[in-house]
Amino acid sequence: MFRVYESILFCVWLFMSLIVEGSVHEYKGERFVGKGNAFVVHGGSEGIYSSASENVNEKSVLPANGDSYIRFEKITFRRTQEFSNFSSGLVQAIVFEVEDRESIGGSAYGGQRAVCCTADLAKLGVCSEGEIIHRPSTKNPGWPQVFGVAFYADELVATLPSKSIQISSTGMYNLYFMHCDPNLKEVVVEGNTIWKNPSGYLPGRMAPLMKFYGFMSLAFVILGLFWFSQYARFWKEVFPLQNCITLVITLGMFEMAFWYFDYAEFNETGIRPTGITVWAVTFGTIKRSVARLVILMVSMGYGVVRPTLGGLTSKVLLVGVTFFVASEVLELVENVGAVSDLSGKAKLFLNLPVAFLDAFIIIWIFKSLSATLSKLQARRMMVKLDIYRKFTNALVVAVIVSVGWICYELYFKSNDVYNEQWQNAWVIPAFWQVLSFSLLCIICALWAPSQNSMRYAYSDDASDEFDRDDGTLTLIKPSTIPSKDVRSSPEPIPVHTSNGASNGDLEEDKTE
Repeated sequence: MFRVYESILFCVWLFMSLIVEGSVHEYKGERFVGKGNAFVVHGGSEGIYSSASENVNEKSVLPANGDSYIRFEKITFRRTQEFSNFSSGLVQAIVFEVEDRESIGGSAYGGQRAVCCTADLAKLGVCSEGEIIHRPSTKNPGWPQVFGVAFYADELVATLPSKSIQISSTGMYNLYFMHCDPNLKEVVVEGNTIWKNPSGYLPGRMAPLMKFYGFMSLAFVILGLFWFSQYARFWKEVFPLQNCITLVITLGMFEMAFWYFDYAEFNETGIRPTGITVWAVTFGTIKRSVARLVILMVSMGYGVVRPTLGGLTSKVLLVGVTFFVASEVLELVENVGAVSDLSGKAKLFLNLPVAFLDAFIIIWIFKSLSATLSKLQARRMMVKLDIYRKFTNALVVAVIVSVGWICYELYFKSNDVYNEQWQNAWVIPAFWQVLSFSLLCIICALWAPSQNSMRYAYSDDASDEFDRDDGTLTLIKPSTIPSKDVRSSPEPIPVHTSNGASNGDLEEDKTE
């Protein structure tokens, strides 16, 4: 089964590789936006490692050839006929490393900082009026890289010369297209730039994630082999909860594999493969939604102390579907088509619903766990109680670690406004994958299929009475009833439900 599964994914990846040409940042009519006294189009931001070779090989088609560069290909600026009756100032491209950001722009006599050279600054001789202000970097000679092109009278298109900028120093690089001419109101940018790391086109911030998802794919395969082998051996002892765990493991295997192929395809071609990304996002969102529902149902005692969720089924499904929709939208916005090393693109109103639903589900889980533990304690089902206590402890540790990591993540992002810590940023998403996988492993260990699986499952007979492990419960031998007591009226015997509870417990489950 695994060979077929891997073969299908490899064919999809190979097919996508053949039909996509390499490119990184593509510009399709982006318009300049006024910022200060300049007009700007952001061309991209990526962490790039220093080149392993001395010269950029212009004809090389191998992505992992050791070269690091930013290549400009067919970058054109287009204006309308209405605004073409004059010669313009320069439209410039400026590439700089984030540590040199202060070398862009300036001010005259300590006044307001400007990006475009003003008349006052031109009088001081520090720049040419109407051009971008920049000073040489103290760390990287020759940086920032600035070059441009002007429109001549009646010209509609101005084209930047094709150029490759070799990256000799590791850092976070930024590209901006700028001009200082207010008359160029309707100018747009077209073309593409290719950004490359020594190992391929994958941005530096994302590069470690390809290896990480490869490792996680292997981890899920190992977990799957253990679980499915146990499942096949004791399939007659499997109960519904274990089927739900099987579904989560299967979804996790597909998610990790699709993420790996997504980054591998991106690294090979330079373009984010939309189809694979959507599948990876969808499988991941389904897995997270199902995993939360499984934990919630376990906490409610489903399949262990109650056969169904009763009237709560529709509420649980509603929460699960809502979480799926909110998470799917957030992940699609964050990942589909994303090629820059910029974090936090999704707007606040997309993050809030997911965070609110997560908090709501966690509260519901612990409230349900408390009720289930109390019920198991009252019925003296000590084996099941022991499992649920271990499960509760694991959840408590996971929640505490999650809260601590959220605090660290907020601290990390608040102190990394310019993405200078891009080489370590991959740890943020990787941690959540490791945490969820660890919790899944604990659940698999607690409820793994075995010859005694049905001992932990809900039973519709009185056998749950033998689940008590208090050292005093023994099999009761039938005693001889004296003949003189045969005609006496027996005391009322409480009617027990199939899980050992009285009718009162059954009514509680129906209305809970």
